Amino acid sequence: AENTKKLFIESYGCAMNFSDSEIVASILTEQGYNTTQNLEEADLVLVNTCSIRDKAEQTIRKRLEKYNAVKRSINPSMKVGVLGCMAERLKSQLMEEEKLVDIVVGPDSYRDLPNLINEAEDGHKAINVILSKEETYADLSPVRLDSNGVSAYISITRGCDNMCSFCVVPFTRGRERSRDPESIIKEAKEAFAAG
Repeated sequence: AENTKKLFIESYGCAMNFSDSEIVASILTEQGYNTTQNLEEADLVLVNTCSIRDKAEQTIRKRLEKYNAVKRSINPSMKVGVLGCMAERLKSQLMEEEKLVDIVVGPDSYRDLPNLINEAEDGHKAINVILSKEETYADLSPVRLDSNGVSAYISITRGCDNMCSFCVVPFTRGRERSRDPESIIKEAKEAFAAG
């Protein structure tokens, strides 16, 4: 079947977020979405967020306001979702208080996106920020976004156990876990074969 739905996805923050966005695009390709660079035509707008500094969160809020302006004036059926660390940290604010988003998805819940999108399309608030000790997305082949034909992100580990007092990562990305080496090598070979 032809992919007819349009996904607009933006990433902020670390390389892990850019890598995760490629996993999200892969999951949604299976659901009939193609990525688009044109915000106005998108059926689904996702922003993969960073919580490391207040400035990052402020930038993302401005983007959410922009999406919502487009939604109000041009494309009322558009759904807006927040992925990643800010989703984990500010889930209730973004959804209930500020009503900026339809979907909130933490870094370990991307496989649940198809269900969450269906819930949002039925007019419900759709949220999954459950952190996992196992999820590494090792079996998924990322859809290379913004490919420069030279580099590709290959994730080998997720989360962190160090609990540094100044850092939010253990709380937004969960406990440390590694991918199995075979899946890493397989993905590296695929990336190499694709140029």
